[in-house]
Amino acid sequence: MKALKEQKPAISHKELRKNLFFYLLPIPGIICLILFSYLPMAGLYVVFERYTYQGGLFGSEFVGLQNFKFFFRSIDDALRATRNTLIINGFNIIFGTVVNVSLAIAINEIGNKWFRKITQSVMLFPHFISWIVVGMISITLFDESKGLFNHFIQAFGGEAVSWYSNAALWWPILILTSVWKGAGYGSIVYFCALTGFDQSLYEAAEIDGANRWQRITRITLPLLKSTVIIMFLLNIGGILFGSVDQIMGMTNLNPLLLETTDTIATFVYRSAILNGQFESASAITLYQSIFGFLLVMGANGLVKKFDPDYALF
Repeated sequence: MKALKEQKPAISHKELRKNLFFYLLPIPGIICLILFSYLPMAGLYVVFERYTYQGGLFGSEFVGLQNFKFFFRSIDDALRATRNTLIINGFNIIFGTVVNVSLAIAINEIGNKWFRKITQSVMLFPHFISWIVVGMISITLFDESKGLFNHFIQAFGGEAVSWYSNAALWWPILILTSVWKGAGYGSIVYFCALTGFDQSLYEAAEIDGANRWQRITRITLPLLKSTVIIMFLLNIGGILFGSVDQIMGMTNLNPLLLETTDTIATFVYRSAILNGQFESASAITLYQSIFGFLLVMGANGLVKKFDPDYALF
């Protein structure tokens, strides 16, 4: 008891006065987090009721888990939507990571600062293009009669491809367009990590006779390992969340393509939101969030088991 009484407070008054600004600095962020992330969680109650505008959030009929039934009522459609979401987002994470890291390293190797800035600006541009605009571009490319791709195919003696009626073609199309659109913005994190590396390591390796490729493989990639793992863990949490605007912009929810383009997000949009069943849509969003949370926890536990230094927590 005496030892406990003699313990100093965690933050002394002198320390508090000295660094008051730094203690106050996170308060606006904490307030925003509470207002826009934690308080809206009260709206999760709508998941367990049959919501009506007359009854409101706490006056509508409580129905338990019935709102989850609509997604699993047609198990084939639910499994198809889950499969498409996992495939599209999973390959997007894998290929996106490879492309983002490669671009970051390529930019870092550019010696001319002006050329580097111009390259970064050009790479960032697709990120700010709306998926509706990308959809219009895809029509120009994939139109069966006037599309550029079919013109090239026919010019070399091939037959025109029915892009908008062949569902098998749209997994790679959606994955590649997602990677292309997010490559410039996604490479920023890795480029920032590269700029913080100790340059003396590269100078020593160059003196020892290592060429550029050896410096990249023996120094850059090992140093980027922790950033890659952290970004992977963060991205895997949203693997069940699909991009509705991408699917709508590029396919307009074409029924002929739903076999490979109908994700959980578009399924919920077609089945619930268009019919005004917001409680059902909220139920599936909660399902996606819980599933993503479990994935992050599982992946983090796996990383922690093999190398605790690279785990998130």
